Amino acid sequence: MPVPLAPYPTPPAPYTPPANGVQSQLVCSGCRNLLVFPVGATSVCCAVCNAVTAVPPPGTEMAQLVCGGCHTLLMYIRGATSVQCSCCHTVNLALEANQVAHVNCGNCRMLLAYQYGARSVKCAVCNFVTSVGATASTTEQKFST
Repeated sequence: MPVPLAPYPTPPAPYTPPANGVQSQLVCSGCRNLLVFPVGATSVCCAVCNAVTAVPPPGTEMAQLVCGGCHTLLMYIRGATSVQCSCCHTVNLALEANQVAHVNCGNCRMLLAYQYGARSVKCAVCNFVTSVGATASTTEQKFST
């Protein structure tokens, strides 16, 4: 006697990206690779490490900085005051572009970034302390570490 076969359930329709093909990017929360995904997705699964990264709500402005501990590129929601690196756990100060100024090191000429209002900035390359402001050229000194 033949056994009646139950029909297979209809599989869900696959996700189809918007007709205009608009895509966005974010950094994987697991392996830090750049993920490209269609606009409208709420989360993205990384093909390398299988970590699921939540997509920020539409309209959220993102910013980037390089971690001071391990030099990994970090992405964060614009307006945050600090960002903790998921690789080395360093807490990085997140400054907006209008809060940062630049000066060349008084010793090695490396371009240095510092927060507005600072009186001096120490070069991470040669440890020279460069004064900033009106008396910048008269108060430079060498720091020993």
